[in-house]
Amino acid sequence: MTRPCDLSATEARRLIGNKQLSSAELVESCIAQIEYADPFVNAVNTPAFDRARAEAKAADAAVVRGDDLPLLHGLPFGVKELNDTAGIRTTYGSLLFKDHVPEKDDHVVGSLRAAGGIVIGKTNSPEFGAGANTTNKLFGTTLNPFDLERTCGGSSGGSAVALATNMMPLATGSDTGGSLRIPASFCGVTAFRGSPGVMGSAKRAIAYTTYQAQGPMARDMDDLALMLAAMATRCSADPLAFPRDSREFRSPPACDLSKLKVAFSADLGIAPLSRPIRAGFEARVKHLASFFKDSAHADPDFRNAVEIFWTIRGVDFIARHEDRMHMYNDDVNPNVLTNLEAAFKMTAREIGAAYREQYRLIRDLDAFFDEHDLLICPTVTIPPYPAKDLFPREIDGIAMENYVHWAALTSTLTVTGNPVASLPCGVDDLGLPFGIQIVGRMHSDLTVMAAAKAIETLLVGTEFARPVPKLALGAH
Repeated sequence: MTRPCDLSATEARRLIGNKQLSSAELVESCIAQIEYADPFVNAVNTPAFDRARAEAKAADAAVVRGDDLPLLHGLPFGVKELNDTAGIRTTYGSLLFKDHVPEKDDHVVGSLRAAGGIVIGKTNSPEFGAGANTTNKLFGTTLNPFDLERTCGGSSGGSAVALATNMMPLATGSDTGGSLRIPASFCGVTAFRGSPGVMGSAKRAIAYTTYQAQGPMARDMDDLALMLAAMATRCSADPLAFPRDSREFRSPPACDLSKLKVAFSADLGIAPLSRPIRAGFEARVKHLASFFKDSAHADPDFRNAVEIFWTIRGVDFIARHEDRMHMYNDDVNPNVLTNLEAAFKMTAREIGAAYREQYRLIRDLDAFFDEHDLLICPTVTIPPYPAKDLFPREIDGIAMENYVHWAALTSTLTVTGNPVASLPCGVDDLGLPFGIQIVGRMHSDLTVMAAAKAIETLLVGTEFARPVPKLALGAH
């Protein structure tokens, strides 16, 4: 028998609106699953169960009264530890903020709550979100639900694990170099990084940037669209946020894949790629290629993209951290310290050249989409690595230049800022989730969402369907 926590967000919301399921039943089922599964994986670091129960009771009363119900009415969701939550501890994964309780929600959380969502807890993140292994000295390490010896990815690892194990139907994430997409791939869930301005935010340290994006995470594309429609609201403090009706994301137009021209790229022409990922991607290309009007192996011109990402990331880190560096000590995330050390050595000439090259990459990728409707590539360069490692030091004998080099498949697309969905696509030879990125022209967010939904539908019932870890099934 299906438990409420096993339902998709879309189905749960339909049942709540039809008085066939109460929000209280859904919240209690999610709490029970958290209490069962979280001791194994350490994904939810600050529960908000009492408040969630009270808000679920109020949501059910609104249903009984016949009130107009908002988009996410009665649905519990998790909030990444980097997002401020009013009245709920928000530490940014740092001992320096272990007792910090914000007075107000940040824009993303406020938008989701205004749409009827209920915060059920905070999900783990590396300190200050720096790193693709979700570990910190305050809460410890979040583990991959498919293999408890391996990482779940990061920095939105707690959200990805909570979703994969059915602790909650929706969760927030954020992404600088792949922090939405990497954990989604490692844990077999979906994530979406929109074009700059689609999801308004006042969380960025730099006003005009393709870095630091907020985004939704869910178990399937319908749920992702539901959440995106609630969170893609305009923020007056965000100069990139532009007027649009976010409800259009609720039901993206149907996508006929047979009319699309697609470029498949295993490594984007620049990424270090492990043999298992290359072989796994080719198997998926073989399965998918015939569904499109035309497909070809083609790499965008991403020369220098890895170096550009690292330089601009340095500027971003200085903007984010310099005003509080006096608080830092040896306990602070070493990824932050090494990134700052490298950033302070960069010259104005190097930084200017990086921004010039960034715009060249953006223009070149735009021209690439004159010939192709979509670009599809793997999400990650290697399978989930051991949880004890802060990051992979080498890939098939190739040494990584820094702690983000291995994430070149995601970070390169951050540099250009194009909309991209990470979609689960079966498992690899070790039984670990495999993810693909679906990328579109700038501002073609609806097209990317629709294409990802169409591909997801094709994969149902095949060996490339979304995998589900045993922990998701509960204590049966």
